[in-house]
Amino acid sequence: MNSQKLAIQENTENIALVVGATGIAGSNLAAKLLEQGWTVFGLSRNPKNDSKGLHPIAADLLRTESLAAALRDVAPTHVFFTTWMRKDTEEENIRVNSAMIRNLLNVLSPKKSVKHVSLVTGLKHYLGPFDAYAKSGTLPQTPLREEQPRLDLPNFYYAQEDEVYEAAARDGFTWNIHRPHTLIGKTIGNAMNMGTTLAVYASICKREGTPFTWPGSEAQWNGISDVTDAKVLADQIIWAATNTEVHNEAFNITNGDVFRWKWLWPKIAEWFQIESAGYNGTIQPLERVLNEKNAIWKDITKEHQLIEGDLNQLASAWHTDLDLGRPLEVMTDMSRSRKLGFTTYKNTKDSFFELFTELRNDKIIP
Repeated sequence: MNSQKLAIQENTENIALVVGATGIAGSNLAAKLLEQGWTVFGLSRNPKNDSKGLHPIAADLLRTESLAAALRDVAPTHVFFTTWMRKDTEEENIRVNSAMIRNLLNVLSPKKSVKHVSLVTGLKHYLGPFDAYAKSGTLPQTPLREEQPRLDLPNFYYAQEDEVYEAAARDGFTWNIHRPHTLIGKTIGNAMNMGTTLAVYASICKREGTPFTWPGSEAQWNGISDVTDAKVLADQIIWAATNTEVHNEAFNITNGDVFRWKWLWPKIAEWFQIESAGYNGTIQPLERVLNEKNAIWKDITKEHQLIEGDLNQLASAWHTDLDLGRPLEVMTDMSRSRKLGFTTYKNTKDSFFELFTELRNDKIIP
């Protein structure tokens, strides 16, 4: 039985194509959609078969012919684009990441099935691209608000948005843009994964008997911050996609609370039953620390029979360093979606602790 016939037997009103279905955002979104009775296709380069009800699709978004073949029998009503590809320069980031969206929407265009497209980007919309990230001269006023103008810098998030806008004008679908802060959720092999990175680091500290040492800046240690639980992001994406009165809007999305790292950091250490050490006057990049811990992680994996012995598949220290090393406090204004009726809230401490428990139960950390 082909995929299209299978979809017809399921839900023909809401047929989702989740692009990046193995990532933090995509996997949590796909799970929520399935819970709510959607027919869900999950597109990724290396799909997994560990989600009951999800129809996996293997495809390369940069190869149009193979992409068209993979989607031949799929006619989604809703496209949820949650993936990106990291390159060495922002110019390359723009070229590749805009092409992925353009290729997908061009392939789907003749089907005339797409009613709505949701795109997940993030706070680099306000803070700048990787090679100019949160640097003097580009620092925005906080709290970050959706109406703040684009920075006068090349940014692949802007290029992604423009591809959506152009295709929407051509094909007549509606859209939403979602801008989470740091995403907290479970996945393996994700390029931006602070929660799991900190869990791995804490586990190594426990093994070595060393303090859980703050790696970031004074501004981040003392300032106000927020994060986004991947399940909260999924709730907002579905809320926006299914409420016509909020279509064609960009929305910030965080848990809805704020915290200071100097409060949360010791609590994370306490969860792992280790000592913590705060800001001591210098930034101490976590990437440098974890680059020397591959052998130790392999020993931990063997001793506790964990499922992933490759430290690089679990930890994305480079991105955690970007977030925790910023020279300003970063908090996000949520009033736009709140005013329109989005009410989901999550306690950030619970986001981290629930993730740590899940990672331990699933034999990802000891």
